[in-house]
Amino acid sequence: MAHISYPFKKTNKAVYQKPASVLTEDCIYWKKLGLPVLVKEFGAIDYLDFSPVEPHYFAATCSVRVQVYDPITKVVAKNISKFVEAAYGGCFRGDGRLLVAGSEEAVVKLFDVQSKNVLRVFTGHTGPVHRTFFTKDQVKILSYSDDKSVNLWDIATEEKLATFSEHTDYVRAGAASPISPDIILSGSYDHTVKLYDCRSNETVLTVNHGSPVESTLFLPSGGIFISAGGTEIKVWDIFNGGKLLANISQHHKTVTTLRLASNNSRLMSASLDRHVKIYDISTFKVVHNIDFPNAVLSMAISKDDDTLAVGMIDGIISIRKREKPAKLADEKRGLFKFAPDHIQSSIIEEEKKKEKMNKGPEYDKFLRKMEFTKALSAVLKTYVATKFPEKTAALIQEMLRRKVLHVAMDGLNEKDIGTLLKYFKKNLGESRFSRVVIDAANIFVDVFGSHIKTFSELNQWLYTSLMKDIEEEIEVCKRVSELEGAINLLMAGAQISNSDPMELNDTFAPSSKAQREIVIDV
Repeated sequence: MAHISYPFKKTNKAVYQKPASVLTEDCIYWKKLGLPVLVKEFGAIDYLDFSPVEPHYFAATCSVRVQVYDPITKVVAKNISKFVEAAYGGCFRGDGRLLVAGSEEAVVKLFDVQSKNVLRVFTGHTGPVHRTFFTKDQVKILSYSDDKSVNLWDIATEEKLATFSEHTDYVRAGAASPISPDIILSGSYDHTVKLYDCRSNETVLTVNHGSPVESTLFLPSGGIFISAGGTEIKVWDIFNGGKLLANISQHHKTVTTLRLASNNSRLMSASLDRHVKIYDISTFKVVHNIDFPNAVLSMAISKDDDTLAVGMIDGIISIRKREKPAKLADEKRGLFKFAPDHIQSSIIEEEKKKEKMNKGPEYDKFLRKMEFTKALSAVLKTYVATKFPEKTAALIQEMLRRKVLHVAMDGLNEKDIGTLLKYFKKNLGESRFSRVVIDAANIFVDVFGSHIKTFSELNQWLYTSLMKDIEEEIEVCKRVSELEGAINLLMAGAQISNSDPMELNDTFAPSSKAQREIVIDV
C-alpha cells in the first residue's frame, strides 16, 4: 500500500488567546515598570514605605525587623532589628532621617535611619501597635493599636498628648491629614472610620465602611478620604458630613493597602486576590491591573512612580523598577526618542512581531519530528508558561488529540515535572484552560501515580497541593450546580405565579388559599 503524506498542521493557539484589550496610555505607562526582582524575607511583609528623599530607599517591615532596601541594587542597605517580638508598620518621616515602627510588644519605637539607634520608646498602649505615622508638622507621632485606641505622641518629650478610645475593636488603619497636624483618621475592625480633632480631643466624624477597615488615606486636598476593607473601597466627603462619593468593588478578596501615585492622579489598591489595581482618581475607573504570584499584604510606590514594591503573604517582596525606552535603529536618526509614548510602543511591538515571524515556534519543530518530550519541555520554559500560557495549553491540547501526551510526560525530567505541576496549579481556575488542565492532570496521574514518592520534596508538595486544589474546584462546581438548581426553581415559581391561573396545569394549580399565598411569595 502506498504511503500518503499529509502536510504538517501548526499548533492552533488562537483558541486560547485572551480577548483583545485596548492599548491605553496608562497600559503603556505602567508596563514600563520592568520585570520583577523577587526578594525572600523570613515572614509575611506587614508594611512597605518609601523614603520621600533620594535615593528613595524603602522600609519593609517583616518578622522582628525592619529592612531598609536600596531600590537600585535590590539589596538590604540597613537592618533595624531592635525588636523582641514582631515589628509592624515601619514608616519614614518626611526628611527620610527618622523611622517609626510599632510592635507586638505594645510599644512604639523611633529610629535614626543612618545609625539604626533607638531614639525614643513610647510606652502606654496595652496591645500590639500595628500602624504608626508622623503628623503633618513632623514633630508628633500617631499610633494605632489592638487595645482599640489611637494615641498622639510628642517626639521631643516622649509624652502622650492625646488618646482616642472610641473604637470597639482592633484599630489597624489610619492616616494623618496632609493639611493640618491636628486632624487624624483611624479605621477599625468594628467597621467604622473616625476623624478626630486633636485641638478639642473630640471625634468630629464617624462613617460606617461596612467591613473591617484595613487601610485609609487622605486625598491631597484634605477634604476627602478613602477607606478599604472587605472587597470594597469607599470614598468619603468630610465637608458634607461624611457623604459617600463612590463605592469601588473591583477586587474579589480583601483589599489590604491603598496608595496614591502619578502625582496623586492615580489610586492604587492591593488585595489578597493577588492583584494590584490602578484607578483614575477623577472617575475611579480601573486603568491598569498588575498580577502577582501570591496574596498581597502590602504595597508602596516611590516618587515619580519610579519603583513599585509589593509584599506578599509568603515573605516575598516584588520590586519593579521603571525601564528606559529600548534603543532601536530609529533612535540613531533622532526619531524614536522624540516620538510620543504610544508611537514608541507600536515601534517596539512591530520589531517584536518581525523577530517572531523570522523564528518559528520551537515546539512545532519538535512536534514535526515527533520528539514529543522536547516539544512539551519547550512550552514549559518559565518565560513561555508564564507569559504565554495559551501556547502551553495549545500544545497540551494537540498532544491530547494525538493521544501522545502520556509519552511526552513519561520522558520529562524532575525540573520539567515541577514546572508542569506549577502550570496546572496556576491555571486550574482559568476558564480558558481549566478543561485542558483537568484532562492533562488525569494523564499525569496515570503516568506518575505509582511513583509519586520518588519525586523531590518540592514536587511531592506541588502534587499534593494540586490534588487539594482540584478537590476544592470540584466542591465549587457542586455548589454552583446547587445554586443554579435553586435559581431555576425560583424562576419556575415566578413564571407560575405570573401565568394565567386558567392556563396552569392541574398538577401545579394551587388547591387552597395557603398554597396560593406560597406561590405568590416565591
